[in-house]
Amino acid sequence: MFSLDKKIELPTQEQALPGRDEPMQVPEQHYVNGNRLAPPFPENTEIAMFGMGCFWGVEKIFWELQGIYSTSVGYASGVTPNPTYQEVCTGMTGHNEVVRVVFDPNLVSYTSLLKLFWESHDPTQGMRQGNDVGTQYRSGIYVYSEEQKQLAERTRQQYQQALQQKGHGSITTEIIEAPEFYYAEDYHQQYLAMNPNGYCGLSGTGVFLELKCS
Repeated sequence: MFSLDKKIELPTQEQALPGRDEPMQVPEQHYVNGNRLAPPFPENTEIAMFGMGCFWGVEKIFWELQGIYSTSVGYASGVTPNPTYQEVCTGMTGHNEVVRVVFDPNLVSYTSLLKLFWESHDPTQGMRQGNDVGTQYRSGIYVYSEEQKQLAERTRQQYQQALQQKGHGSITTEIIEAPEFYYAEDYHQQYLAMNPNGYCGLSGTGVFLELKCS
């Protein structure tokens, strides 16, 4: 049995579960829009990755945006290769529940994705999101370019100022270069489309702003 203390502390390489070499098998098509769930993606698309709590609800808010080619849920920013959901839930893989978003920047900007990210969850809670406690529920932006990194850091500063004005605490969101993405099991993909009454878990701070960056 793993203690709560373990679930809110990231494991070291030595402590982490060993994982496996075989990648998770997932459906070829997105359940909602029929597009590809795995590469190759169209040349005109870009990729973003976010962690903001339970990935079921997070994925839905992104696939509903115009300009999104595909979304998929998985695990990232940990140690264990190709983990299972049960392993991630122990807190001994180091992974975060994330959503990978494939988008057309001509139809929806990365800044628009960041705005949705900041306003759809509480980025001040550390290793939790609402009632969901553990390292897998931490807030994170995983960037694929220097431009994405600069925009993420700039919007974090803007949103932090807005939060402070409303009496909220400091942002704990990790902003790092995108690590390897491991697909979650097939039953997690587009979960709320197949289970409309399923658990969402998202709750924002109620702070909204107009992001001042392109």
